[in-house]
Amino acid sequence: PVRRVYCVGRNYAAHAAEMGSEVDREAPFYFTKSARAVLESGGVLPYPPGTRDLHHEIELVVAIGAPAFRVPVAQAMAAVWGYGSGLDMTRRDLQAQAKAKQRPWDLGKDFEGSAVLSALTPAEGFTPQAQRIRLEVNGTPRQDARIDEMVWSVPALIADLSQYYHLVPGDLIMTGTPAGVGAVGPGDRLSGGVEGLAPVELTLGPAA
Repeated sequence: PVRRVYCVGRNYAAHAAEMGSEVDREAPFYFTKSARAVLESGGVLPYPPGTRDLHHEIELVVAIGAPAFRVPVAQAMAAVWGYGSGLDMTRRDLQAQAKAKQRPWDLGKDFEGSAVLSALTPAEGFTPQAQRIRLEVNGTPRQDARIDEMVWSVPALIADLSQYYHLVPGDLIMTGTPAGVGAVGPGDRLSGGVEGLAPVELTLGPAA
């Protein structure tokens, strides 16, 4: 079962730029989602309460399968169980309000159904390199990049997170989204993923 969901912010320079920010190349930064945020691919997400600007963010997801604490980069990949495709759904208006007041992003990022996850592929069946990461909304391309465009690689992220947390099986890392994020609404169908991994799909329903 999912234990914790760590999310990486601004891990693609082009996405940081479209959000009016710059990448901090000294160290990655994170926010979290609770296990209650997880929704399996293929599900229906009612349009979330409290927002009028729900955005999609396609991401590579890393599943931890072995304990890792203060591991060096060279040993970090030994902690990986597998990989998947994911959607970090974001109440962008609430996130923007929090940013403006220098407050945490919880209301914008951590809500039911905001972490949409595909089936996982075991690590022996996938090596993160230059695979394409993409997303379509109602068949129209929205996001399209390569995962080697990430500022912080998978081993670098695991090594850094393990300096602050005891990573354990059941922990997930959503590694950041490329440029092209945008709004979606009730009735929209989202489909995408990382080349070589199971796709992630989502239908947005009416507000509950």
